[in-house]
Amino acid sequence: MLQQMELVDGKVAPNGDLTGNVHVYVNPDEQERRYLVETLKIDEHTLVSALDPDELARLEIEPEHVAIIYKRPRNYSSADEFAFRIASTGLFLFADKLVIVVSDDMPVFQGKPFAKISSLSDLVLRKIYGSIFHFVEHLKVINAVSESLEDQIAASMQNKYLLNLFSLEKSLVYYLNAINSNAKLIERLKHAAPKIGFSAENLEFIDDMLIENSQCYEQAEIYSNILASMMDARVSIVSNNLNWLMKTLTIITIAIMLPTLVVSIFSMNVPFPGRDHPLTFWLIIALAGVSVATVRIVWRRKGW
Repeated sequence: MLQQMELVDGKVAPNGDLTGNVHVYVNPDEQERRYLVETLKIDEHTLVSALDPDELARLEIEPEHVAIIYKRPRNYSSADEFAFRIASTGLFLFADKLVIVVSDDMPVFQGKPFAKISSLSDLVLRKIYGSIFHFVEHLKVINAVSESLEDQIAASMQNKYLLNLFSLEKSLVYYLNAINSNAKLIERLKHAAPKIGFSAENLEFIDDMLIENSQCYEQAEIYSNILASMMDARVSIVSNNLNWLMKTLTIITIAIMLPTLVVSIFSMNVPFPGRDHPLTFWLIIALAGVSVATVRIVWRRKGW
């Protein structure tokens, strides 16, 4: 699906005709791919890489355009079941237009990074910076979700919450790899600035991006280390909760079994002394009560 847009007065606005200098292709179909490859001379492998979530971020300088592939977090939905996934985006910068290729429909130019854009090359940097900002926001969500799961694990005897934490830990590993891949891309952009045509202001912004991306990586690394180091402790908590439940059920079973044994003995169809005494029933009830009290006293003295 093609979305025509135009960079006007420092902002990107929708433009319905073909004169727009910003073209956004959302999961392009076969006809659109053929146009990108045959007409715009975009390398077919690079185009496929822009839609591949496992592709590494990279920079390629072609005769007629600059191809950039960077990593970004996908929008999270409840169907993902605590798995935060990574996606790739392709930026193809021509002299007169910018072609953006994404695999899923998402807000392309939203948020603070896309205010006061001076040029198409500046828009390219803002897109990459927007992914850093997006990573930071997802890390905050992951941290909040992990804290919520920790509270549920403290009182849980199920593996469901542990599996959710495993999904979060796996997501952070992918996030670390993606953020590190973006860092290498930003470094290459800085070194290739003269070939791409970045201005002095763009170079300053690239330095800021390197700092922001480094801080994002450190934050993701801290969260990942915390989740990994505390995972064994959380498994032990669930196991300990289950042990306490089994011990409590065992004690209750014993407490019920002893009075049942007393009543069963006197319920046998055989004669025993005092069977016809009017107080025999109450004596049996008293013995059953004494057995329960005995279990309770032993329970307390043993500290069970």
